[in-house]
Amino acid sequence: MQESLDASGSALMRALSGDRAALRPALRTLRPFIIWPFLAALIAIGVSFAVTPTFTATTRILPPQQGGGAAALFASQLGSLAGIAGAAAGIKNPADQYVTFLRSTTISDRLIDRFKLRDQYAEEFIEDVRKQLERNSAINAGAKDGIITIEVDDPSPARAAEMANAYVEELQELTNALAITEAAQRRVYFENQLKQVTSRLAKAEEALRESGVSASLMNVEPRSAVEIVARLRAAVMAAEVKASLLSNMMTDRNPEYRLALKELSELKEQLAKVEAGSRPTAAAPRGGEAYIAKYRDFKYQEALFEMMAKQLELAKLDESRQGTLIQVIDTAQAGEKKSWPKRGAIAALTWLTTLLLVVFLELLRARHRQPPMQTLG
Repeated sequence: MQESLDASGSALMRALSGDRAALRPALRTLRPFIIWPFLAALIAIGVSFAVTPTFTATTRILPPQQGGGAAALFASQLGSLAGIAGAAAGIKNPADQYVTFLRSTTISDRLIDRFKLRDQYAEEFIEDVRKQLERNSAINAGAKDGIITIEVDDPSPARAAEMANAYVEELQELTNALAITEAAQRRVYFENQLKQVTSRLAKAEEALRESGVSASLMNVEPRSAVEIVARLRAAVMAAEVKASLLSNMMTDRNPEYRLALKELSELKEQLAKVEAGSRPTAAAPRGGEAYIAKYRDFKYQEALFEMMAKQLELAKLDESRQGTLIQVIDTAQAGEKKSWPKRGAIAALTWLTTLLLVVFLELLRARHRQPPMQTLG
């Protein structure tokens, strides 16, 4: 192979110098390296004209960055006790959650019905239609900016743009439904809890009024210590409510749910320590212990009433917001330039691949042409 190329090069130099008869062997040797890649590139371009062109529509959205719902349900309810309970763990990148929503079966089925994709993709089973839609859609979230990019491929540029924008519309409806459902559940729950706490608070207040108030009794145990115990007991119940709500929405391995259980355990330990150090002494006046128990129960019901009322107002506010606002940065437009096939890239890649294949075949053929080496006898 190398000798033939050198001979062709020498013949080509002689032909350029005026010896035209030497040009034929050079062209004969170089013919495969010129003709076959060129023909292959022409065939690839011709085939590309038979391929249905594909257009890509792109839309970009900015999902909400603040945490909501159950993640921030108890963020501000503990007041000065927040240092004991700690902060709830949120999602590191909120965009990932919305990407999951966009790739969900719920949104996929809505788009399939909306654009009649079963007929468009000519698929019999819904699973195959979903897979085809997934292949034609690219949904990704930026690691740094959190912006979600939605790209849809379709033979029709108008339909590609409509489908990309439909992803955003369906995402908005889905998040609205999820927000309303979660907020409504919390509202109903706290309404029932508030009714029960109100009844218990009225009974505790009546029992405290009947026991009477005495300065000597108030000196048995400071008011502040009783209030601390009452608020800790209310905080324990609130933490139990939080853990109960999260257990209905998350698995046992979820970090947020496990953190809620840890907070509840720490609050119970703190309450046990405070109650152990606040028991009445033997020097307490007669009747003081009964009064303190009634007073402590009253303060407990009062603190619990304040917490439940606050959470009820938050649930009503969440429900009135009717979902989460998704901001659209770029609306998808019908493309004027097809994204596939790219004939220039196809021709160049085919030409290069064919050239390498011809070189390999010529090297292989030249190797077989070499005479076998004779051994010395």
